[in-house]
Amino acid sequence: MRIKAGVNTRKGKKKIFRLAKGAYSSKSKNWRHVLQHVEKSLDRAYTGRKDRKGEFRSLWIGRINAACRERNLTYGRFINGLKKAGITLNRKMLSEMALRDEASFQKLVSLAAA
Repeated sequence: MRIKAGVNTRKGKKKIFRLAKGAYSSKSKNWRHVLQHVEKSLDRAYTGRKDRKGEFRSLWIGRINAACRERNLTYGRFINGLKKAGITLNRKMLSEMALRDEASFQKLVSLAAA
């Protein structure tokens, strides 16, 4: 006896159609368009998650640079000075210090400049 895949096919299609819900025009109605739309959007979501890390890093670097320049030091010299002083703080923490804890950031700047 032959077993038909109707139930499983429908279940799989429903899953994909749910992901395409809210898409414009036939991208949420026609199976071929839905499949292409969902594939592309999931691919872009994946790369977007990777890109977000770089975007945050550049944000932190910009903040650190601005805070350093207020204290007459460039970002590159600041980071180089920290490395030579043996201070290992990541850029996220450095930018948070520059925003919220100016006294300790000033100490870091003076250490890096020395």
